[in-house]
Amino acid sequence: MSSYTKLLLAMIISSGSAFSQADKIYVPTNRATIQAGIDASSDGDTVVVLPGRYMENIRFKGKKIILTSRFYEQGDVSFISSTIIDGSTPSNPDSASVVLMVNGEDSTTVLQGFTVTGGSGTNWMDEHGSGLYREGGGILTAYSSPTIKNNIIINNIIPKIAVVNSTGGGGIRAGDGNSKILNNIISGNNARYGAGIVLNYTGALLRNNIITKNSGGQDFGGGALWMNHNGPAGKIIENNTFAWNNVQAVYVWDGSSVIRNCIFWRDSTTSAAQIAVRSGGPAVTYSNIQGGWPGEGNISSYPQFSDSSCHLVSGSPCVDAGDSTAVYNDLEDIQLPGSALWPSCGSLRNDMGAYGGPGASEFPYFGNPTDVKSQDNILPGTIILRQNYPNPFNPRTVISYKLTVNSKVVLKIYDLLGREIITLAEEVKYPGEHSVEWNAQDYPSGVYYYRLSVVPATQQNRVSAYSRNGQSGIFTETKKLVLLK
Repeated sequence: MSSYTKLLLAMIISSGSAFSQADKIYVPTNRATIQAGIDASSDGDTVVVLPGRYMENIRFKGKKIILTSRFYEQGDVSFISSTIIDGSTPSNPDSASVVLMVNGEDSTTVLQGFTVTGGSGTNWMDEHGSGLYREGGGILTAYSSPTIKNNIIINNIIPKIAVVNSTGGGGIRAGDGNSKILNNIISGNNARYGAGIVLNYTGALLRNNIITKNSGGQDFGGGALWMNHNGPAGKIIENNTFAWNNVQAVYVWDGSSVIRNCIFWRDSTTSAAQIAVRSGGPAVTYSNIQGGWPGEGNISSYPQFSDSSCHLVSGSPCVDAGDSTAVYNDLEDIQLPGSALWPSCGSLRNDMGAYGGPGASEFPYFGNPTDVKSQDNILPGTIILRQNYPNPFNPRTVISYKLTVNSKVVLKIYDLLGREIITLAEEVKYPGEHSVEWNAQDYPSGVYYYRLSVVPATQQNRVSAYSRNGQSGIFTETKKLVLLK
C-alpha cells in the first residue's frame, strides 16, 4: 500500500465517513455526545452509550435505531443506573423533555438501558384541539410507536407555567401511536395529570413496569397513569406494579383498556380505590386493587412486598394469583421443573405485578417505596447485589455485592417460608466489591433467599423510622439460591 493510499484511508476513518458501513456507534468513543451518535446513525444501527452522565436533551429525528447502554451486552442492570441522560440543562426552556420521539419512529426505534432524569417537559399543542399543554418530562412521543424498555425514568418534574393549560406525563407522554413500554422503573415524577405516564389518543402495551411514588394529579387525576381515547390500537396494561403513587394510581378520562395481572397499592392509611373512571371503562381482571374493583380474579389484599424493589414474599396473595391461562405463565426454572424462575415466585401460574408473566425480569435497585416522601426515594446504584455463584450449589456458594457509598450492611439467608436461617454479615463496609461465602453443609436441599439490607452512612439518621416499618435497612435487595445435595 502506497503512503498516499494509507494517508487517504486514515483521513476517511478520522472524518467519520466510515460510519456509512458501521452497525455500531459508541458514545463517547466515536461521537462525543448521544445526539451526535444519533445524527451519525442510519436505520438499523445501534448507538451504544458508555457509562457516565450526559447532560443532553435528545431527539431521535425519525431514526429506526437502537439507542442503548451497555446493558444490551449481557443484561447487567448496573449499566442502567450508571448510564444517565440528564435533561436539566436544555438549550430551549420550552423544549425540556429528556427524549423526544416525534418524527414517526416505529417499534424498531428502541430506547434501552438508561436512567432518564432531570426533564421538565415540552410545551406541546394538543393534536386534538384542546390547547397548549406542557408534557413529557422524561420522554415525549407523538405520532410514533417506539419501544421503551429497561430504563429508570425518574425525578422528571414538570412546572406549571402560565401559558399552558396544564402539565401531564411527568415520566412519559405517549400520543397518537402504539408505544411498547416494557420493564421500566417509573418513579418520583411529577405532573398535574398522569404524573407517571400519559396515554393520549394512543394504543399502548404497558407491561412489567414498576410505577411508584409519582405525585401530582391535581388537575385531571392519575397519580401514576392517565388514559384518554384509544386511537387506532387498544391499550393493554399487564403485569405492572403501581405502588405508593399520589391520589389514585389510574385515571381513565375516556376510552377502554384491558388491565390484567397488576398490583395497585398506595398505603395502609387509605381505603380509596386506586382506579377512577370519568368516562368509558377498563376491563380489569386478576389484579390486586386497594379498595377493590369488580372483575374476575380481582382481590384487595396487602401485597406483602419483601424489599425495596417490590419483590413479593413467597406467601404473598399475589403469587400464583394472576390469569391461569398458559400464555400468561411465569418462566420456568430449568433447575426446578414446575417452579417459577426468579424473580417470579411459586409455581408457573402468573404472579400479579411486575415480576410475573413471561416478560418478567430483574430491575436495578432504585429506592424504598415505603418512604412516603415522593422525591426522597432514589440513590441509583447505591447497592448492586449479584447472583450467587455457583447456583445451584453444594455445599458452598459465594454471594457478592457492590457498594458505592460507606454503608452498614446486613446479609441474611431465609428459607422458602420466609423464616430467617442465618446472618452472614452485619457490619460497616466501604465502597467497592465485597463477597461472603455460605457453607450450607448443615442445611437440607431446597430453595433459599438471601437479602442484603443497607443503610448508607449519609442516611443513618433515618434508620429508626425504617425499623418501625419492619425494615432492617433503608435499601434492600433479595435474590434466590438453590442448594442441591
